[in-house]
Amino acid sequence: MAPSSTLIYRGAGFGIAVSLCILAFSACEYEDPITSSPTRKVQEQLLGNWISQDGKEHMRVRQLDDNIYIVYYDGDLFRAYHSDVADTPFVSVQDINSDDRKYAYVVWKLSEDSKHLRLRSVNRDVIPNEKKNSSAIARFLEENATNPDLLGEEIQFNKET
Repeated sequence: MAPSSTLIYRGAGFGIAVSLCILAFSACEYEDPITSSPTRKVQEQLLGNWISQDGKEHMRVRQLDDNIYIVYYDGDLFRAYHSDVADTPFVSVQDINSDDRKYAYVVWKLSEDSKHLRLRSVNRDVIPNEKKNSSAIARFLEENATNPDLLGEEIQFNKET
């Protein structure tokens, strides 16, 4: 990967929160986050209002503190933070509107101009049920980073101006 591509891929950081929860906003089903604490700070480029390419879905991304995002998506609130594993920009996304407060896992990629965000959720059928804690999940994701079935469908968002 070229240095500029690496920066873009890593610099966008958070987008996972959405992808994971976009396809998994309705499927936040993991008891534990990917990592027990954030692996990097909030990225300014990810903050703001985003709209899906088809114009049907809106997402607002705000900063709670140095490491945590609050995401308002389709009437629900989510807490998200970077959980990078195996040089992949994962995000652990927690549904804070539900009683069980489960997590979803998302991978993100931000365009060079920071105007387009692509998100993909981790396919829930790929992670074995026995992977119950953060260290086991992170290890599994690292071992399966190149598995073509690991990630689900991509969703693209454009930054509102």
